[in-house]
Amino acid sequence: MVHAYSQRMLPPYSGFVQIAETDRARAQSFDGIGWEIHYLPGSNTGVQPKRGQGISVDRSYFRVGHLQNDRLKPYVLPACLDSADVADSISELSEFLADAQLPFPAADRYEYWLLDGNDESPLALLFSCCEESRMGTFPAHTEWTALPHSKMKIENTADEVARKEPPVNHRFQRQVARRAGASPRAAWFKREQGETAGFPCFLVREDWPDQDEHDLCPRYLLRKAPRLLRLQGLQPNDRERLEIAGKAHAIEVDRYYPLYPEVHDQRRMSAILVEARLRRGTPQQPAVKRQDKDRGPAPLSKDMRILE
Repeated sequence: MVHAYSQRMLPPYSGFVQIAETDRARAQSFDGIGWEIHYLPGSNTGVQPKRGQGISVDRSYFRVGHLQNDRLKPYVLPACLDSADVADSISELSEFLADAQLPFPAADRYEYWLLDGNDESPLALLFSCCEESRMGTFPAHTEWTALPHSKMKIENTADEVARKEPPVNHRFQRQVARRAGASPRAAWFKREQGETAGFPCFLVREDWPDQDEHDLCPRYLLRKAPRLLRLQGLQPNDRERLEIAGKAHAIEVDRYYPLYPEVHDQRRMSAILVEARLRRGTPQQPAVKRQDKDRGPAPLSKDMRILE
């Protein structure tokens, strides 16, 4: 039995990891194309199993192979592992992935939010996890971090350059910290699928009373549109905002597109993808099999080929 789900990569939010796991193995992918295969040995190896959902480090797992575009690259196995059992585990996962539709449903329903200093409502998402038992493994952290300028550049205006202002990312991070107050608090919430009331759709509040703060927020969030389009459960008007903003960052949209759960305007999205590939002078990237079955074939097949 294969359990398939996805989980947000935090902090700061940068996308989702796709996970397919059995009792003995798991496959993880950050792009829906390449899959890292991990194996969990049994008690007869002398290594005690210690399974755990999600992308946290678990030293009981061994990296045993990489799967991409219907090709398997096996890794050299330590002597303590049963090579036949590893092969069976890889085969089970690869067969599942051959017909899997991506992205997998998000399972990280437990969310740790920085709270607004005035009314203690959710201000910005700090952490998330899939199981209540894992909540205690996270630190009592009350500092929200923006995606840094080195990872996502946002150009300052000419006036901001003249004033030698820090990058937008850094200023928005300080803006969130000020709103959290001098003694910031955070709290865990369990959010059911489809529950949106009171939670910022882009994982940080957008309602800022000060005009300068109000202007800074969309500069950060809309620049992050190619990554935010991976979010599941967005309202159509919110996905529309992100798709429009994504037109200015076509190459990034093309990179993250395989794991978009849906598209609001397919005609616009197709134009963005064509523009990205024209800019790069490269052919279309390998497709993944989506929830929308009209979006292309699966990247994996049951007829696996071994990469030497």
